[in-house]
Amino acid sequence: MIKHVVMWKFRPEAEGKTRKENALWMKERLKSLVGVVPQIRALEVGVNMKESEMAYDAVLISLFDSEEDLAAYKVHPAHAEISNYCKNVRESRTVVDYIV
Repeated sequence: MIKHVVMWKFRPEAEGKTRKENALWMKERLKSLVGVVPQIRALEVGVNMKESEMAYDAVLISLFDSEEDLAAYKVHPAHAEISNYCKNVRESRTVVDYIV
């Protein structure tokens, strides 16, 4: 199995939303992918609750059966729509994929 972890820092203001509003937007949209993207085995999204220069604003932790399933998730149209929005509102992103 592959665990896919992504963390985002959002711009203070982007697309008419605050950093926190964009983090919550991402959380709801990513959670809505369960049942839509068949390759997702598990998915959790958290929004940071503590202000810190070192903190990221949101985190995604998801689980896939294989690297092929992760690749299919990344290009799924429902995921691509969220990803495209995120590119407009994020300041930075970090990713870790590993075998569990």
